[in-house]
Amino acid sequence: MKLKGLAAATSILALTLTLGACGGSDSDESALQKAIDEGKISVGFAGEAPYSFEEGGELQGASVALAKAVFKELGVEDVEGVNTEFGSLIPGLNADRFDAISAGMSILPDRCEQASFGDPEFMYTTALMTKEGKLDGMKNLDDVKEKGVKLATMTGAIESDYAKDLGIKTQQVGTPQDGMDAVTTGRADVFALTAISLNWMAKNSEDSGVEVSDSFVQEIDGVPQVGAGATVFRSDDEELRDEWNKGLEKIVSDEKAYLDVVGDYGFTKEERPDGSITTDQLCKGELPTADS
Repeated sequence: MKLKGLAAATSILALTLTLGACGGSDSDESALQKAIDEGKISVGFAGEAPYSFEEGGELQGASVALAKAVFKELGVEDVEGVNTEFGSLIPGLNADRFDAISAGMSILPDRCEQASFGDPEFMYTTALMTKEGKLDGMKNLDDVKEKGVKLATMTGAIESDYAKDLGIKTQQVGTPQDGMDAVTTGRADVFALTAISLNWMAKNSEDSGVEVSDSFVQEIDGVPQVGAGATVFRSDDEELRDEWNKGLEKIVSDEKAYLDVVGDYGFTKEERPDGSITTDQLCKGELPTADS
């Protein structure tokens, strides 16, 4: 009887420990519930204006403004920023350095294999930056390739992928400012990045001595590279991503509400997603051809 009693007690203790490990610890709390309970969430950003950047010690930008608006809707008042180079954002997310990426990151198939993207927040076009008077009729990356000029692109940015697909050798830079500096110092002839970023930099840099081309959608093998940016989450944070998408939809579906949030950063109705391209399509690489 004593042995049976001991065995029973041991079994109860083992069961108690198992249940505690399964559901009783703070580590099992979902990312969303943890953020709500703590009243704060951390986001990785890459210092790319006007998407997300730091000014006067404060986190700012269109991606940040959306993050603050949506997370507030979810009951999270405080959004804290972690400054990270663009190419290190997804590794930093998966290493738990922050809870989401708020940097206007383009939705691409290889990135979707590493993390989970929310719904589109911005539609993208590309542009070229050169020294003033040196654009020389270049309208897209095909022209850059044809002229054989030195091209700079940002590490991890979609323009680096475009250049690789087109067989253009590039000088990789860590930040948008590095790219602009490469152009102004002559280390590069052209810097390719999203049009909204280059126009913002040119406008807000006094006597920069640069000019920016008209925006364009680059074609690769006859396929227009329609792009969209989104907030990024860890692959297992599905609840956080799904609730984020619900809050985001309330803003994106209303043109006035959207522009009220991002308009101060140079974004217009042209950047507002219209639902024609989804995250699922972009993750699968299912882009419409130029003929469709």
